[in-house]
Amino acid sequence: VGALIESLSFRSCGFGRAASSAFEKEDLRLRVALPQRLRDALHAALKARDPSAGAFALEEAPGVGTAANPWFALAPEDAPENPLVAFVNPRSGGRLGPVLKSRLQELIGEDQVFDITVVKPSAFVEYGLGCLEQLADSGDHSARSVRNNLRVMVAGGDGTVGWVLGCLGELYVQNRGPVPPVAVIPLGTGNDLSRSFGWGASFPFSWKAAAKRSLYKAILGTVSCLDRSLLFI
Repeated sequence: VGALIESLSFRSCGFGRAASSAFEKEDLRLRVALPQRLRDALHAALKARDPSAGAFALEEAPGVGTAANPWFALAPEDAPENPLVAFVNPRSGGRLGPVLKSRLQELIGEDQVFDITVVKPSAFVEYGLGCLEQLADSGDHSARSVRNNLRVMVAGGDGTVGWVLGCLGELYVQNRGPVPPVAVIPLGTGNDLSRSFGWGASFPFSWKAAAKRSLYKAILGTVSCLDRSLLFI
């Protein structure tokens, strides 16, 4: 059991029960990894704090942005089946936060795992998702597919999860749907949100295997909704 979280108006959502089949690490990476060009664009936008910087990065890349090979002509087949990014609070879980961050980077790629002390969720929403939206509006079908199907994993306590949910909830206010649903790896003390959505009250000692299982729950689980006001009681 595990639940993802999406913000709709004053609601947030969680993932329901997911398949527990064992998959190889390579299969996981193939399912979630964004195309390198989109990762480069997203990080360029975050670094510049400007969503339009992603398009400039693509135009300047070798072999793209030309009449013979325009980046915006790429088909959605270029996009992963289950795009996912993760936010990690390295200060949560005692010593587990930093090592879990490394484990998630190993499983889904360094470019798709964000340390919230470095990249704030609000910046990701404004500049990262904004970059994907601008590319999609320009005709990049792969960027549109990633933006529309993106899911988010949060590794931290209730405060970290609530922070990410609140930032994603701004997408609804700004009429920038869809809002990515959110999965949880519990690293806090109470972990009430994690427990409510079926992700557990604490992270198990066998955390390496558990991290991979949690990622598969996140990409394969169904979405269930909860009134957002209940999340902040």
